[in-house]
Amino acid sequence: MIVTTKKLFELAYGKYAIGAYNINNLEQAMGLFLGNIDSQAPFIIQISKGARSYTDKRMLEGLIRAADEVFPEAIFAVHLDHGDVEACIDCIESGFYSSVMIDASANPLAENIRITGEIVEAAHAKGIVVEAELGQLGGVEEHVKIDEKNAHLTDPDEAQEFVDGSGCDSLAVAIGTSHGAYKFSGAQALRLDVLAEIQRRLPGFPLVMHGSSSVPQEEVARINEAGGALKGAKGVDEDEFAKAVPLGVTKVNIDTDGRLVWTRVHREFFRDKPEKFDLRDPGKMFMAEYAKFIAHKNQKLGSAGRLEEVRAALKA
Repeated sequence: MIVTTKKLFELAYGKYAIGAYNINNLEQAMGLFLGNIDSQAPFIIQISKGARSYTDKRMLEGLIRAADEVFPEAIFAVHLDHGDVEACIDCIESGFYSSVMIDASANPLAENIRITGEIVEAAHAKGIVVEAELGQLGGVEEHVKIDEKNAHLTDPDEAQEFVDGSGCDSLAVAIGTSHGAYKFSGAQALRLDVLAEIQRRLPGFPLVMHGSSSVPQEEVARINEAGGALKGAKGVDEDEFAKAVPLGVTKVNIDTDGRLVWTRVHREFFRDKPEKFDLRDPGKMFMAEYAKFIAHKNQKLGSAGRLEEVRAALKA
């Protein structure tokens, strides 16, 4: 069942965070649904601008519609991740998405508010909710490429002005994470002090953490042992999620980790079985491994075991 992120956030706020997972193909879609059903968690499917153009946006949307029929017990939102104005308007007019993200964070505050406000007006007219971003994460994720020297944390002083001026429904905040597999070095960690101050300015308002893959070192090591060359990749400590939830974080974006699982499965499969050529063989392995990965993340986010609770609230 497709629902809005706004409803999921109302139910989750202060108790747990909703996992928001990017998908690009059939195998990811199946593993995602299987993992969330296994762990009994509500979730958010994220489709990026790059994923929509990977083949044709209708192919990916068709997979999700089919999964909704195959897994009628699932409760999830369909969200456009890091959209520009054109992508947001297209998704709003499609009638399929329940949520869109407009990323105008590269602009000055007033322009970010103006652009976001225009998307909010168009989306709300059709019952669609809007995520926006204030501050900038460094790193690389598809078309989002911000040099670390140009990254900056969200200014708590601007947060309330931005939300009041734009009318957005949730806010992605920059608190020290980065896009991609290279997030931290040394003893760096999330700036929970900044997050706490933002929550103080916006009590009860749902906040979002982007760039929140943990980049498991076991996955990195296995990829490298199977011929990969990932050097120095390090992500967010999964135990930080539980610390962020009481501070207003209700949505956590995870993309890179899923790609690492895909890479590890396929590198090891073809290393160990060089005579194989059927793409379905590693595909089956990946779906099972991705499902386990999703269930594990939901445990860390606190959303595991919440499905029936959410279902009952939606019926009330």
